[in-house]
Amino acid sequence: MNPTSNKRDFEELTTNLKDLAYSYLEKYSPSKQQLKIYLLKKYLTKIKGTRSKKEVTSIIEEIIENLEKNKIVNDELYSDSKARMFLRRGYSLKKIHQSLMNKGIDNKFIKKSIDKIKEDKIEPDFVSALKLCKKRRIGPLRPNANRELFYKKDMGILARGGFSFDLSKRVLNLDTSEFNKLLKII
Repeated sequence: MNPTSNKRDFEELTTNLKDLAYSYLEKYSPSKQQLKIYLLKKYLTKIKGTRSKKEVTSIIEEIIENLEKNKIVNDELYSDSKARMFLRRGYSLKKIHQSLMNKGIDNKFIKKSIDKIKEDKIEPDFVSALKLCKKRRIGPLRPNANRELFYKKDMGILARGGFSFDLSKRVLNLDTSEFNKLLKII
């Protein structure tokens, strides 16, 4: 095997992966784990080189470390921004935690993000449950004749959203006028 051509292949592979990383970062703001998975998939599907998976992952790790050192990829900022975005969508704190874990974020960054949310908001789960009820038009927004019929269904929606039983019960038992007042405050 010719070592110069092998070196040329290595340099070509790293530049291809760097170019793919930069183009992905132009479009999206991923976590380290998401970028790593993306580059590995692209290598396996598009580039299809003869290198072993171990070599490719070490090259990808170096690229990600370089991006992290240059502060282009930052999991802490990613965690903060995604947590706030999920809270605006009506996610509970449990669901935010789980979603960020699925994105490959370290537990320490997730904990910091959730602590920041708890400092800012009075009761973030209650506010999120109200937003979810408004978004899905459940609970207090249903006509009074249908509220009892759909109580279990609404409870299930809130449970799948990660809200506790007591909190779900508290939100679903609100009067429509009181619910609207709370929505105006939010």
